[in-house]
Amino acid sequence: MTILITYNRLHYNRIYLICGLAMAASEIWKQLCLTFIVNHGHYYWWYFPFQLCSIPMYICLILPWAKSVRLRKILLTFLMDFGMLGGIFTFFDTSGLHYSYAPLTVHSFAWHILLILLGLTAGLSLESDYSWKGYWRCTALYGGTCIIATIFNMVFYRFGAINMFYISPHYYITQVIFKEIAEFLGNTAGIFIYIASIVSGAAVFHFIWHLIYRNKKA
Repeated sequence: MTILITYNRLHYNRIYLICGLAMAASEIWKQLCLTFIVNHGHYYWWYFPFQLCSIPMYICLILPWAKSVRLRKILLTFLMDFGMLGGIFTFFDTSGLHYSYAPLTVHSFAWHILLILLGLTAGLSLESDYSWKGYWRCTALYGGTCIIATIFNMVFYRFGAINMFYISPHYYITQVIFKEIAEFLGNTAGIFIYIASIVSGAAVFHFIWHLIYRNKKA
């Protein structure tokens, strides 16, 4: 059994590493295209690679080297809850996926499809933490990334427009539904409702995975 678990882990590690390297390479290409083709040599901080949908790239690069079982479970649970949520719900409003340079549009669609596939892979691997404790741990990770995103928003704002995680106090939320909420209740309330909605959406995904895992055990 131990040999089988080790083999499965190595097999999935290869998948995550290949995906992580491919995502990193494509992200570098994206940044170069945005800087030199779209923005004519000027770096646009708005596209700095630290959005919710960017986090799976970093996770895939970390996972193959994660020795701690708890850390590995947290990262995988994040992929199957928050990563998959970001991948799926982006397609409810695809306006942010379109660029003036067509290959970048193709890249954006492919990226978010990959997020869904990574979420399915993490969920079906049976290595994730399907308990509610696991959900709260990966939610804590999400909270940590929100704090980092806020620091980026505050520090790099002086260099140009930046809105990591779409929670910058300098800009009104532009996402469908939340835009109207922010206009009605104010941007700060809109940001907190937006974050709460992501956490709640991830909880729904986790509940589904929890049921699947429980049925498999039965």
